[in-house]
Amino acid sequence: MTSQVVNRIRPSLIPGQHPYMSGAFAPNYTEFNATDLEVIGEVPKRLNGVYLRNTQNPVHQPLGTPHVFDGDGMLHLLSFRHGQVEYRNRFLRTKGFMEEQAAGRALYAGLIDPPGLAQRPGWGARGGLKDTSATDVIVHAGAALTTFYQCGEPYRFDPRTLDPLGVADWSASVLPDNGISAHPKVCPRTGDLLFFNYSKNAPFMHYGEVDRHNHLVHYVPVPLPGPRLPHDMMFTENFAILNDFPLHWDESLLAMGKHKLIYRDAQPARFALVPRRHTPQTGIRWFEASPTYVLHWLNAWEEGDEIVLHGFHQKTPMPKRGYDNTGNSLGPERYGPTLYEWRLNLRTGQVQEKRLDERPLEFGMINCRQWGRPYRYSYNMVAHPGSFLFDGVMRYDHTTGASQQHLFGEGRYGSESPMAPCFDAQEEDDGYVVSFVSDLQTDRSECLVLNARDLDAGPVARIMLPHRISSGTHSCWADACEFE
Repeated sequence: MTSQVVNRIRPSLIPGQHPYMSGAFAPNYTEFNATDLEVIGEVPKRLNGVYLRNTQNPVHQPLGTPHVFDGDGMLHLLSFRHGQVEYRNRFLRTKGFMEEQAAGRALYAGLIDPPGLAQRPGWGARGGLKDTSATDVIVHAGAALTTFYQCGEPYRFDPRTLDPLGVADWSASVLPDNGISAHPKVCPRTGDLLFFNYSKNAPFMHYGEVDRHNHLVHYVPVPLPGPRLPHDMMFTENFAILNDFPLHWDESLLAMGKHKLIYRDAQPARFALVPRRHTPQTGIRWFEASPTYVLHWLNAWEEGDEIVLHGFHQKTPMPKRGYDNTGNSLGPERYGPTLYEWRLNLRTGQVQEKRLDERPLEFGMINCRQWGRPYRYSYNMVAHPGSFLFDGVMRYDHTTGASQQHLFGEGRYGSESPMAPCFDAQEEDDGYVVSFVSDLQTDRSECLVLNARDLDAGPVARIMLPHRISSGTHSCWADACEFE
């Protein structure tokens, strides 16, 4: 391994045993360029692209109570070129990050702190928070794009080098409405970036589109009855699908500056079909379904008179004992997320629902070339009991219901594992699943490369990294044709 230390960030964080600042969540402060990586097995020569993963790495001692989602963003890259690989990692130097670097201390509150604790106004739908851009990453218009789950500015990076390219120019037009949320989507047919945002001010949500040349070409309000907390979206050939779920801030407390989640189990889940910019349809159509909350979607498509929507339905969005405000328990048994299907009938306005599988699964990925169209396979994370960690990845066949999985092993944890299609793939599952995995027993991290058709067979390659990286949230795969 040839490893070059590019930079070290000096933290003010006091070492401790908080579960979100130690163990699998121990932060990284060193930025590397690494080539000639140790490989066990053989790197597939039919992969040409980048695997990107976003993580939270707290640099400064929190003003209040730490939460797993508060840390500063760090992007990890494994670049594949026909059998050769290179690793890089960089802090996401957002405006909030640079302000705190200059001050040498924290200036913003955390997710479960009162907003008044923040020493600056902050960003996002809640207020008082630092825009870390640490939630999601996707590739659009030739650049990697990182975003923040509570809404903020879209930051762009070179997908091969992680060199910063600044905030997207078009974002100034949507920042008055809180910028954009995490989980924008890129349509594989048009190259358009589809995004949404949300806030505590009417109309409470907007939908927009940025074309493949990185120009904002569409931006419309999606009025809601009050402030909501959407997290993800999906789309079909002609529609964007947004939501209004019954888990949101308690409106009676917002006027007092208090943010408390409430779940109204008599309030239906609602789906908004918003016409995409190229469609002749006008107006937003709403559909009602049984109450739940969905953190992440898998896919959606049009089938005759119906819109078919797949995602992770939560059996218990609000725990019986309420929320643990220390933020220490985010395990699967708390929410009961499972694979689920909704069918929205455009002719009758009715919704049919069914659970696809009873196992607790989340953070699923598909071959993104299938986004917005029928698909067959998803690759879903197997959650570690009682913790915001993942023990393995499961392939689910949506045609037969068959499944296979790869477990990472005792004391080994991965995160969202994208499916990387081969550059010359002709079939949906012709490719590999990639995942950064950290081993707490050996204090090392690696990238596993699994045959997407045969997870049971184990990795075809294990690519060793120069350091153990912290556990993160979202990731993506982008083929080189998307940015070269």
